[in-house]
Amino acid sequence: MRLLVATTNRNKLREIRGIFEGLPIALDGLDAFQSLDEPEETGRTFADNGRQKAIYYSTRLGVIAVAEDSGLEIDGLDGDPGVYSARYGGAAAETYPQKFALIYRQLRERRALGCPARFVCALAVANGSRILFEARGTIEGRVADAPSGAGGFGYDPIFFYPPLGRTLAELTEAEKALVSHRGNAFRQWREFLAARAWQLGDC
Repeated sequence: MRLLVATTNRNKLREIRGIFEGLPIALDGLDAFQSLDEPEETGRTFADNGRQKAIYYSTRLGVIAVAEDSGLEIDGLDGDPGVYSARYGGAAAETYPQKFALIYRQLRERRALGCPARFVCALAVANGSRILFEARGTIEGRVADAPSGAGGFGYDPIFFYPPLGRTLAELTEAEKALVSHRGNAFRQWREFLAARAWQLGDC
């Protein structure tokens, strides 16, 4: 069975494929399909955006599609960057090091360095306009004292995970998959598929 994971991010796709290793399912990224404009993310929550993207790609490409929206919520910034994680800071912060600098500056101004934070992943699976499955995964931690680690991607270097005493960017791929927000959400989907003997064709 082949399913679409609605991302062009090879790092994300590699993480997700690792979670599904051993199942008779092939996960294709958007690169395997005809080019489409990305849908506008207008949702107010991660779940809203995940549903929008799953339905958009499924209806236009004629395949069952899974999409997720994820990001970093920082308590000291009232939950920002949140659903705007990828776009946080606008043109003045196009790279992640620039976003890190902006976040640390804002936290210093609020005297909130090292405050609690969490990654959130909201996953949705669609067959046309019908949502077949949804899941939410989180990981709780805090903002690191300084960016650290060369692994992972996105905000991983500034997210410190206390149970392992390291940032997500300092973990191996296997370690991260076991604890991450995305790993949590996609394991729920794996369990959903396994419990139904992968009969998505009947949905």
